[in-house]
Amino acid sequence: MLKIRFMPVLLTLCLLAPPLAAKSDEKGGASIEVPLNDLRKFAEVFERIKRNYVEEVSDHQLIRLAIKGMLSGLDPHSAYLDAEAFRDLQVGTSGQFGGLGIEVGEENGYIKVISPIDDTPAAKAGIKAGDLIIRIDGKPLKDIPVDDAVKLMRGKPGTKIVLTVLRNGEDKPLTIPVVRDIIQVRSVRGRLLQKDFGYIRLAQFQAHTAQDMLAQIAKLKKRNQGPLKGLVLDLRNNPGGVLTGAVAVSDAFLRDGIIVYTEGRDKDSRLNFKAAPDDVLDDAPLVVLVNGGSASASEIVAGALQDHGRAVIMGERTFGKGSVQTIVPIDERTGIKLTTARYYTPKGRSIQAEGITPDIPLEAVKLSRAKHQVKRLKEADLAHHLNKGDKATNQGANRNDEIQPITDLYLKDYQVAEALNLLKGMYLLQQRQARAARDE
Repeated sequence: MLKIRFMPVLLTLCLLAPPLAAKSDEKGGASIEVPLNDLRKFAEVFERIKRNYVEEVSDHQLIRLAIKGMLSGLDPHSAYLDAEAFRDLQVGTSGQFGGLGIEVGEENGYIKVISPIDDTPAAKAGIKAGDLIIRIDGKPLKDIPVDDAVKLMRGKPGTKIVLTVLRNGEDKPLTIPVVRDIIQVRSVRGRLLQKDFGYIRLAQFQAHTAQDMLAQIAKLKKRNQGPLKGLVLDLRNNPGGVLTGAVAVSDAFLRDGIIVYTEGRDKDSRLNFKAAPDDVLDDAPLVVLVNGGSASASEIVAGALQDHGRAVIMGERTFGKGSVQTIVPIDERTGIKLTTARYYTPKGRSIQAEGITPDIPLEAVKLSRAKHQVKRLKEADLAHHLNKGDKATNQGANRNDEIQPITDLYLKDYQVAEALNLLKGMYLLQQRQARAARDE
């Protein structure tokens, strides 16, 4: 028998609990059948805790923990957002928040680093995508909820925290100290790699990312004193962010067609996003760099550009987060983050737990200069060598942009250097095909 004082709890849970069974009503719709037996079981556990737990626990705290457990048990991304988490989420999408600067998830009971954010304490300390955080300041994290672990990593700017991580390829755990700071996320950066070839880095997708990217591309064109012949779009270690930001970035390079669509149980979660008829690069070649830290919104962009044949995707298989989370406010201070749909690429591919496979696989490697370099002899170095013997000019001889060495770029970032070489080849092929078409 249930005591009278637990009836409010039972009534509350009748409203909150998901249906365990459903039946059709006269109109053919689904009606919820309340799982009373399970609610009785819950109320019994609730009473046992209230009566026998070693410390006194308030009704409010137990209900809050029950809601958190109900959501966290669904999937790694659904969660209850208390006042602090709700505020941090709102601030994070606008570009400034406190912490270490890492996007995390859960794997096998531990906290997994999805991606460190550029120019943050975590990135500077050497935290990498794929790291498993097993201890924080010596405290084990096995089976601790992600949001609780995140709270442990937050703190006053300037204070130090020590993370113990497991990393593939390392024989033993690594101990990495990180100094907390206020995180200012600069989601867009850009530069010219060489004359006519640009580079855009997107660290995260925020509400204003697409607008900032277009402004950065306009600056590159102005600095180049003309249109770009190709662009490297770097989405490595980009953990995602706002869906509309990813759609707008994709739209900047596509002239028509579907960018992404979502499907869920609720008809309101079924959405199609289509491109407008413009291309900021005017069809110039585009290479997109991705890796295992490219997740969610990054995968939307890579998948859309790949399916439309607009870009070559280069790098490593992406993270594989193909679900959509909806923020549902509960009151003015709290809310829930609930997975409501899966998203699909224009050709109907689901990215969930699969990721985007690059067109050109390319591992992240580091190159170093050879200690002893011997200059190779050429024909022109030989004594009494013959002159060229014709009057034709070498079309590429005086083009500094073509003969400029990229050795320094290879030493700094091998994948970007490879992407630049690929861009040049794509541009040359595009030009030759255009000339051939005109000659016909």
